Amino acid sequence: MKMKALSLLVLLLSLALMAGTSSRTITGRVTDGGDGSPLPGVNVLLKGTATGAVTDVDGRYQLTAPTTGGKIIFSFIGYVTEEVEIGTKSIIDIALTVDAHSLSEVVVTGYGIQGRVPGLTRKSKKADEAIGYYAPAYQQPPDYNTEEYEGIEENIFHDPTSKPLSTFSIDVDAASYANVRRFISQGQRPPVDAVRVEEMINYFDYDYAQPKGEDPFSIYTEISEAPWNRQHKLVHIGLQGKKIATDKLPPSNLVFLIDVSGSMADPNKLPLLKSSFKILAEQLRDQDRVAIVVYAGAAGVVLPSTSGDDKRKILESLEQLEAGGSTAGGAGIKLAYKIARQNFVEGGNNRVILATDGDFNVGESSNEAMERLIEEKREEGVFLTVLGFGMGNYKDSKMEVLADKGNGNYAYIDNILEAQKVLVNEFGGTLFTIAKDVKLQIEFNPARVQAYRLIGYENRLLKDEDFSNDKKDAGELGCGHTVTALYEVIPVGVKSNFPGVDPLKYQSNKKKEPVVINDSNEIMTIKFRYKKPDGITSKLMVHALVDEQVSLMKSSDNFRWSAAVAAFGMLLRDSEYVKGYTWEEVAQLAGGARGRDEQGYRIEFINLVKSQNWLVSRR
Repeated sequence: MKMKALSLLVLLLSLALMAGTSSRTITGRVTDGGDGSPLPGVNVLLKGTATGAVTDVDGRYQLTAPTTGGKIIFSFIGYVTEEVEIGTKSIIDIALTVDAHSLSEVVVTGYGIQGRVPGLTRKSKKADEAIGYYAPAYQQPPDYNTEEYEGIEENIFHDPTSKPLSTFSIDVDAASYANVRRFISQGQRPPVDAVRVEEMINYFDYDYAQPKGEDPFSIYTEISEAPWNRQHKLVHIGLQGKKIATDKLPPSNLVFLIDVSGSMADPNKLPLLKSSFKILAEQLRDQDRVAIVVYAGAAGVVLPSTSGDDKRKILESLEQLEAGGSTAGGAGIKLAYKIARQNFVEGGNNRVILATDGDFNVGESSNEAMERLIEEKREEGVFLTVLGFGMGNYKDSKMEVLADKGNGNYAYIDNILEAQKVLVNEFGGTLFTIAKDVKLQIEFNPARVQAYRLIGYENRLLKDEDFSNDKKDAGELGCGHTVTALYEVIPVGVKSNFPGVDPLKYQSNKKKEPVVINDSNEIMTIKFRYKKPDGITSKLMVHALVDEQVSLMKSSDNFRWSAAVAAFGMLLRDSEYVKGYTWEEVAQLAGGARGRDEQGYRIEFINLVKSQNWLVSRR
């Protein structure tokens, strides 16, 4: 009898041990099959799950896998995607080979069907320039030709004697970069208006110093040569938001507002959305709360406000979501804000997180009506984050506007690793605002500046008088976020090749000599205004920048990297300001400014540039 009891005890202990080891750690290294060099930034994904990793600067990765079975997918722009059986291995090294074919005809690794993109639409303008390449990783039905992007007219050069001030709102959104990456990865050139240069620049982190005083952000400035025109100067302005440890962040009252309409049925929409929100749910602390509101033909509450320690209930609610019906976006937004107000946390992070493809087609569907609704609710202290999913009928123009009006931010999720970046790596910056209504106003010294232009931020420009108007809305800065802006400057005495104004009839438009108030060595003065997240009165900060002669190669990685990304964006937009500059020069400039690149985002960018260069050369 004792032997039977002992045997049973051993069996139970063995079962418990097996249950406790239901997963294992897989490590390895990814290298270039040609020269054996490490490949940072490779996407490593456990097939059929949301579990993934990105190789580090040495090409190494680590992820958790089940004890038996499973496959790992290794993918990187410009290389053949590999799928490897795990078997009993705990170390899996792999060498990827360059795949030129995938850049002209997309090799389908996701859903096994190839096809043509029928077309894309641009708000006010057609985006025909984007068609004619191969389709994404699965076939879109013929009517999926309705992507919309707000038209952008590129900023021009201004004369500081007639326009001495430049005023704009910050922008921490990075949706444009992920969307551009999606197009290029599928062998297509992005529509011109899908490229917002400031969002591409701000996709990346920069090595700025943390703020030391009571202000929530520090200021970084640098000046050197413009890479695409060495006679011009480039001014780099950076803000670094204060980093706050997760356990020090205020409690969150979140409402997940999820589009479950019929247009969300595609694999890269609701299924990816559910996996993304599961990742976010795992980040919630006990003091956080989350509710889930869905909308299709009507809006409803799937999960009442629930504590972050009840993760099983939250995950189960997400898992049961299915797509179908029309899109009552207006009703969903109203209900989500109502739930947020009912559970409002004083001094906390009260936020609605909208996840959609932006295809509002029932109810309050016009941009103007949705904007008014969002503006009303932001005054009640509830902010908005917008996460975009999908392609084909993607409505970028609507989602960007909603985030701007809702004191929030906007990201595009094209894969599970982008969800990891936005919702885990940048958790604090995405969801926790440390300064709102952040504005910049630059005054240029006409004794040193012949002309200037702001690169990007076209839809963030403000009237000069709006700078000191505390009723005027502007952008928000998240915990730990960096914001970067660039000005191209034509120094006094340099011949400009850009057109001016025709002679006037009734007065002379001959350039007047500037009236110099003092013999200053400053090229500009930068003024900043911001409010605390719950404040109504702004605070002013002033920073003067001394003119310097610094060669491009002696500038910092921060400077050269931002310049490379800006040049890439302008080339994608076929900008007149980078005529003669090449994709190869962009890749070379970026390659010398990679810095630490611990997450591999910068090497991915360099490969993206090389991919685009290859596509262009094949036309």
